[in-house]
Amino acid sequence: MYSLAFSILFVSFIILTLIVRFWLASRQIRHVLSHRSAVPAEFAEKIPLAAHQKAADYTIARTKLGLVSLLISTGVLIAFTLLGGLQWLSLHVFQLTGPGMVYQLALLAAFTVISGLIDLPLDYYKQFNLEQRFGFNKMTPGLFFADMLKGALLAAVIGLPLIWLVLTLMEKSGALWWFYAWAVWSGFQLLMMVLYPTVIAPLFNKFTPLEDAALKQRIEGLMERVGFASKGLFVMDGSKRSAHGNAYFSGFGANKRIVFFDTLLSRLQPQEIEAVLAHELGHFKLKHIIKRIVMMFALSLAFLALLGYLKNQLWFYTGLGVDPLLLPGQGNDAMALLLFMLVLPVFTFLFGPLTSLSSRKHEFEADAFAAKHAQAADLVSALVKMYEDNASTLTPDPLHSAFYDSHPPASVRIRHLQAAAA
Repeated sequence: MYSLAFSILFVSFIILTLIVRFWLASRQIRHVLSHRSAVPAEFAEKIPLAAHQKAADYTIARTKLGLVSLLISTGVLIAFTLLGGLQWLSLHVFQLTGPGMVYQLALLAAFTVISGLIDLPLDYYKQFNLEQRFGFNKMTPGLFFADMLKGALLAAVIGLPLIWLVLTLMEKSGALWWFYAWAVWSGFQLLMMVLYPTVIAPLFNKFTPLEDAALKQRIEGLMERVGFASKGLFVMDGSKRSAHGNAYFSGFGANKRIVFFDTLLSRLQPQEIEAVLAHELGHFKLKHIIKRIVMMFALSLAFLALLGYLKNQLWFYTGLGVDPLLLPGQGNDAMALLLFMLVLPVFTFLFGPLTSLSSRKHEFEADAFAAKHAQAADLVSALVKMYEDNASTLTPDPLHSAFYDSHPPASVRIRHLQAAAA
């Protein structure tokens, strides 16, 4: 009875998610298309019509491709769960490995490989058709597959020991395993924040110290004004993969470093780069990073506690197309992790706007911080160039933007900055 009710609830949420996402996507496409013929008045003197139309076409193409991806991922989700795909996979993996921890790790690895292979054609199409068509792709097929191989090896080297530890805790540490697993996962996340800038990121990109002495002096002056200590200023060869530009800081504690895409430095003036960096530093000084980390840890604790309960409920398995009595070996911990990972996004999708709202609030606050420590007009000028260079639409559908976007719409954001400057 409970398993049937859970199956019905699961299917209902899948249908609801599909309806909402298709509705929002159709709104976005219609709204962007209806404003394609004219640049918004506040941008008319800054962005040419051709660039505005390119952004509209790029947004529509990405939205349509997103719908194709949604249909494929939904079909895969149903196949793995209600149609018995995970049950079938577990039996075949067991035939190769036998019982024990090797079976559970192999099950998770096999699922990851199959999912990656299913996603591969669409990822390739996006990179070498969509991004190529709009002039953003700088990758070669060789680099694309090299990145994929590096990512897979890195996931195996780092992920398998972590998963082994979590599965061991699930099996041997009693009813509070989820709390111990949360402590391990939280420590791992903090460790990755420390190691990512100096160990992981250089595996994929080349980082060189910023050589422009005048720009470096300007940036160091800004950091001194706001009280930010950094391990260095670096330029990343983002142009090796994409024409998109960005700037960010990474690391944690004393290991923080500031990184600029080479594509960004080639496009912006020194005072504009300073204003963009002032915005990024605003996130740090206003403790947005810490708030996000705390929220991430709190949510992960709640979700692991929920998994601690669901793991022992027969209806959780049977309602998702898995019969625990037919699972090989001792224990269903790997299967519980897989099922939970698959269904969690379905049940949490409608809470997405809350995350987006919080993120947009932080963006407004970081903009206000930048307006105090640099020139608001320089940040406006930089943002306009970045919107144009990245083909970001200036006319998103308001509801679609409120639901998905982590940053405020261009016109709203720039009005806030102009008010700050005034």
